[in-house]
Amino acid sequence: QVHLEESGGGVVQAGGSLRLSCVASGRTLSSYSMAWFRQAPGKEREFVSGISYYGGGTSYADPVKGRFTISRDNAQNLVQLQMTSLKPEDTAVYYCAARLRALMTTPITYNYWGQGTQVTVSS
Repeated sequence: QVHLEESGGGVVQAGGSLRLSCVASGRTLSSYSMAWFRQAPGKEREFVSGISYYGGGTSYADPVKGRFTISRDNAQNLVQLQMTSLKPEDTAVYYCAARLRALMTTPITYNYWGQGTQVTVSS
């Protein structure tokens, strides 16, 4: 089994930056594609960004393209999401998720989830 724990959330002013981290335990991440999802109050969970298990492919939702960057370090069992130029509409609980092999963008395909970290962007 895989246990995921997010950190790095907080309150930031519009235009600011945050770096989210996801650390895995129980298994190495080398065989797992990783993704970040977010869910705002009253809205469905949505895909934000993902990175393939081999690290050679990334995917970003249109609203965050050019602003967010996902990376991974399998040796540290670490996945990070660098968020810049944050906007109030980025406010949500951000979740780290993992699945074996191929990168997907739908939440129901992910088997392992962290508890989430709150990101609040004020204006």
